[in-house]
Amino acid sequence: MRAWLLVLALSCAAPLGAQWAPQISGTTAELRGLSIVTRDVIWASGTRGHVLHTTDGGRTWIAATVAGADSLDFRSVHAVTATTAWIASAGPAEDGQAKIFRTTDAGLHWQPQFTTDAKGVFLDALAFWDDRNGIALSDPVDGKPYLLTTADAGETWSRVPPDALPPVLTGEAAFAASGTCLVVRGRSSVWIGTGGGARARVFRSDDRGATWSVADTPVHAGNASSGIFSVAFSDSLHGIAVGGDYMKRTLADDNVAITSDGGRTWRPRTGEGPAGYMSAVAFMPGTEGRTVVAVGLTGTALSTDGGDHWRMVDSIAYNSVSFVDRNVGWAVGPRGRIGRWVGR
Repeated sequence: MRAWLLVLALSCAAPLGAQWAPQISGTTAELRGLSIVTRDVIWASGTRGHVLHTTDGGRTWIAATVAGADSLDFRSVHAVTATTAWIASAGPAEDGQAKIFRTTDAGLHWQPQFTTDAKGVFLDALAFWDDRNGIALSDPVDGKPYLLTTADAGETWSRVPPDALPPVLTGEAAFAASGTCLVVRGRSSVWIGTGGGARARVFRSDDRGATWSVADTPVHAGNASSGIFSVAFSDSLHGIAVGGDYMKRTLADDNVAITSDGGRTWRPRTGEGPAGYMSAVAFMPGTEGRTVVAVGLTGTALSTDGGDHWRMVDSIAYNSVSFVDRNVGWAVGPRGRIGRWVGR
């Protein structure tokens, strides 16, 4: 374990009209994992075993490399307090890259909780409903989604029986782009966005993954690089999925889908969309589900009508985005990039 205190400072005043104030992260690691606990407590994770967190709203950051994990890519992080968080590494299990860790001392030590060398396992995301009940998602194995659940804070992880899950389409999987292809809400609801197959779909469960249904969406799919990359919900009924084709980052066709029935059905946006591929999306709390922010390699897109009409507000690449309220949000991205939301 190597840890050091980094003093966070704005590298410059935010440009006129910019939505993100750039921060100094002290790392060049690619950051994809992002978890906001409170206004003050934010966690991020990424390549080369890097994990960062702040407990003072971003004025200072603590950055660390997980001991013995400098070859791992932590694309998903979920924190519940300033001291307790889980991270999952993306990569082929047969190469020793599918692992879940937990810290209970603010990252000073990380305990391995799950690992496997089973061929085909590739962890895409993890999330927790509370401080004990969680779920982790892998690419499919033997034609079914590979899901793990825990009811004891990750001390034990069990695979959801494959018979409880609908079969996947040929080539269908989830994308480990931002840790938000898998999202949870409330006490037991969970959704998974997919791509890579003939259609982009959303899997849905209301009983912590015990039983599942699946619905088609209008998001562009049809090849290994296209589909849904992120899902978000403002309440139990209203949600949004974004994506596109990461190999064609400026392709803007059919990159948003909207639901108003909890993910049972999905429709396309009605107006102008984001400028291209989007890797993450988040609702802004306190706006009654109307303000939505999406980020990707083409920049940041903003909607103020629940996802039907969008406008680009900058062209800086980010991978992940999350908000704690209408005034406090964060985004992380390539080369250690961290941005703090600046409201207009």
